[in-house]
Amino acid sequence: MTTYTGGCQCGAIRFRVSGDIKDSSICHCRMCQKAFGAYYAPLVSVRGADFEWTRGERKKFRSSNFVERGFCGDCGTPLTYEAPDGVAVAAGAFDDPSSLPPTIQWGVEGKIGFVDHLHELPGERTEADLAAGSFLSELVSYQHPDHDTPVWPPEDRT
Repeated sequence: MTTYTGGCQCGAIRFRVSGDIKDSSICHCRMCQKAFGAYYAPLVSVRGADFEWTRGERKKFRSSNFVERGFCGDCGTPLTYEAPDGVAVAAGAFDDPSSLPPTIQWGVEGKIGFVDHLHELPGERTEADLAAGSFLSELVSYQHPDHDTPVWPPEDRT
């Protein structure tokens, strides 16, 4: 049985999924765009798998008469889409989102036209922006690492 872990950016909320996960998608509907603050929402259904929260408690927003959206109340990370037919977890909240590639797109009536051309844009590494943002050379990340930790944040963080 495969086990997946993940959580929010600040580490206040963590989860574990055990079992087969086959339904990974992207939703382009306007509601998902707003919920994720992005052009689309990458979601992974945990229907049929053993899903559990292992740290913290998410806050929820009822985005419609049937759906609640879970998120971290501390850092704002979108975490879940919770509907009568099951729960989907934000793909980027998994510790290894590359292991769950999307297999279908939903809500294509809301797809923004340029989304299909994003891969054509030039790409630069983060370090390439040092001239414009010299602070980047001294950046210290407080983001939770991509693995479970017994305690977070660490005591020695300054």
